[in-house]
Amino acid sequence: MTPLPLEGITVVSLEQAVAAPFATRQLADLGARVIKVERPGGGDFARRYDTTVHGEASYFVWLNRSKESLSLDLKSEKGRKILHRLLVDADVFVQNLAPGAAARLGLDAEQLAISYPSLISCSVSGFGSGSSWSSRKAYDLLVQCQTGLVSITGTPDEVAKAGISVADIAAGMYAYSGILTALFTRATTGQAHPVEVSLFDALGEWMTQPAYYTRYGGTQPPRVGAQHATIAPYGPFAAADGKDVLLAIQNEREWVSLCANVLEQPELAEDPRFATGSARVAHRAELNALVAARFATLGSEAAMQLLDRADIANSSVNTVEDFLNHPVLAERERWRDLDIPGATVQALLPPVRLGAFPARMDPVPAAGEHTEAILTALGYDGHDIAALRADGTTDKERTQS
Repeated sequence: MTPLPLEGITVVSLEQAVAAPFATRQLADLGARVIKVERPGGGDFARRYDTTVHGEASYFVWLNRSKESLSLDLKSEKGRKILHRLLVDADVFVQNLAPGAAARLGLDAEQLAISYPSLISCSVSGFGSGSSWSSRKAYDLLVQCQTGLVSITGTPDEVAKAGISVADIAAGMYAYSGILTALFTRATTGQAHPVEVSLFDALGEWMTQPAYYTRYGGTQPPRVGAQHATIAPYGPFAAADGKDVLLAIQNEREWVSLCANVLEQPELAEDPRFATGSARVAHRAELNALVAARFATLGSEAAMQLLDRADIANSSVNTVEDFLNHPVLAERERWRDLDIPGATVQALLPPVRLGAFPARMDPVPAAGEHTEAILTALGYDGHDIAALRADGTTDKERTQS
């Protein structure tokens, strides 16, 4: 079998929740060995976010396939010693501990660089280092609020959060790409550089367009529900059968086609209220009323067929169940079986395909499932492991999540 791109790379991660586990899962997808260090007595608290996937948490199943779980109490001297034995041969160390915790454990980038000069350390935090906010806790929704995302999401009457953990996901993606870059740099220069990512910086990057719009336009983008804040017409409209159809106008050619072939009012293309993108946004209410009136005469399927013939992008407004049954996923064979503790579930393949490399879809571990195997590989015998279980350095027996 063709080796995966990151086979031979070992990642040790003190991770919890979403951001860091998302980064390391993607490294595991590419073949890295990821040792997930979890606290005795339950492990990563994301294991208990919900119990919807055959008793397992949906977040945890998503973020932790293909990893090994090691139960370890890092407050104990013996636990820290085991961790440092792992770091001797590790390539990457990832942590998203509470503010200040890594430094107190001697696991911040500066101290690790002294002991392990070839180790790439990655810190995922809420607000980054070097400010008065560095010591503050930060969770996804809090960061959505701090970056202004919530203020531009929702309807004119009510703000709304993004429906997924967008700040965590952004940070996890940048941690992943940062680690890959650091691995490449180490391979080409011999130097290991630390990686630092914060949820605030990551989501701040994604907020740059509305930030530019606000700073140089004088007002921030309005909350317009599922409409696009700065392009019109771009959003869902109710068809005669009660189903919503989304259409997206991106340029003047599409606008002219919409007027002639869908609205059946070609003269609207030259109407001063709608002749430019900015004018259409300024007169959004009038424009939407015209589109809505036309859609009210069409069934949803007829509306989408008409939009297709006019070469205008469109979509039904799907539910999550619709997504699960989407023909693109079925036709491209995107689903694979994935083992979790006590069951098998369907999981989507990683989104990036690398030539002929196979997709890695190894099981989601139970808490502490690999503790004995990892300790044995480090040279601990059965008596040693029993003693570590007895004094609480690791779980007394493998935890079933």
